[in-house]
Amino acid sequence: MAKWGEGDPRWIVEQRADGTNVNNWHWTERDVSGWSSERLRQLLLAVRVEGAEGVCQLTDVSKLDGEASINNRKGKLIFFYEWQLRANWLGTSSSGVKYRGTVDVANLSDENDLDDLDISASLCKDQPPTPLLDLMKKKGVQEVQRALGEYICQIKSEFSQGMILPTADGSKPLPPQKKTQIQTSKTQISPTPRCSSSPAPCPTGVRISTRSFNLEETFQTSADELYKTFINQEFVQVFTRSAATVDGRRGGRFQLLDGSISGEFTQLVPDQRIEMRWRFRTWPSEHYATIILELEDRGDETDLRMECRGVPAGEEDTTREGWTRFYFQAIKQTFGY
Repeated sequence: MAKWGEGDPRWIVEQRADGTNVNNWHWTERDVSGWSSERLRQLLLAVRVEGAEGVCQLTDVSKLDGEASINNRKGKLIFFYEWQLRANWLGTSSSGVKYRGTVDVANLSDENDLDDLDISASLCKDQPPTPLLDLMKKKGVQEVQRALGEYICQIKSEFSQGMILPTADGSKPLPPQKKTQIQTSKTQISPTPRCSSSPAPCPTGVRISTRSFNLEETFQTSADELYKTFINQEFVQVFTRSAATVDGRRGGRFQLLDGSISGEFTQLVPDQRIEMRWRFRTWPSEHYATIILELEDRGDETDLRMECRGVPAGEEDTTREGWTRFYFQAIKQTFGY
């Protein structure tokens, strides 16, 4: 390799002793396709609109094809992304009737302005006409565009750190004019306690003191509809407004709220009883509480009785509050139950 100052200057790159190219001459590339795919899913699953027609929520992303990368050439960052995606939505009319549809985005690309995105909302072919489609075409498309705009801001402001290296004199190139700092929030049932100031997780293999509590709630829906709300992945993603994995069978496992909650269904009696092993991520490793949900159908409404056993001592209040707020209240607000 030619040394600095010798040979054709168009191909000469100064190197440090550790082999790092200075002056940002070499093309440096970072693949952010994986991060982009996950972030797009999170942003889209948070899209929810409501109006006089009812409520619509994106429930899952069925298609997400494309790639994204960040490149550095002589101190200039070049962002490349190109995606085609489809998301499914679930609408509940003001009278309680449910409808399903899709939202398609064909040209999310660095070559297109946000206002030029082709975003279309439609009903599934087997669905009858509904005013909810107009709600999705107006407010829903706007919210999807806003979510995609947030993705573009984040990939440019938060994920490009470390791409520009120091120059030969040790200084760093001037930063971009202004970065938009995007604050994201995650729904969380309880705080994140630690056993000590150390970041290590709580120890395992020790006996812990546990507590129990009971809750009761009434929902303005049938028992079969409420039963499906707890064990169906699509419904869970709607009322938690985040990605979830739910295998609604006996022995099936579930994970929701960005992995904060996980567990396993141990007994399922359709429309009557749901029993599960349930844990919060910060509990001692492999420790699960037992959750039993009893459903009693009363025609236009359903009484739910919940028994929770085996909650670590000191966690019962936050667990009770979490179930009330992020399960029961969220279900009522989302589906109108």
